[in-house]
Amino acid sequence: MQLNISGHHLNITDAIKHHSEEKLSKIKHHFDHVININMILGIEKDSQIAEATLHVSGADLFAKAESGDMYASIDQMVNKLDAQIRRHKEKLNDHRKN
Repeated sequence: MQLNISGHHLNITDAIKHHSEEKLSKIKHHFDHVININMILGIEKDSQIAEATLHVSGADLFAKAESGDMYASIDQMVNKLDAQIRRHKEKLNDHRKN
C-alpha cells in the first residue's frame, strides 16, 4: 500500500503523518487489495479538512471530513473510508457467491 500525504496551506508534521498512517492501517485489516491512498490535509478559515482517495482493485473510493481539529478530521475521514471499504468488500463477496 502506497500512501501519499500532502498539505494545502499546512505543513505535514511527523505527528500528523504518524497519526494518519496508524489510522489508515485499520483499513488494511479489512481489505488487503488497497493499491494506493492519496490524502490531502488542509486548512480553510476555521476548519481543518481531511480528504482521501483510496484506489482499490475494482473501485476508487473518496471521503472528506471537516472539523475544528485536524486529528478529529482524520479520524472521521478514516471512519467514512472504512465503512465504504466494508460495503465494497461485501459487494465483491456477494457477487462471487452468485
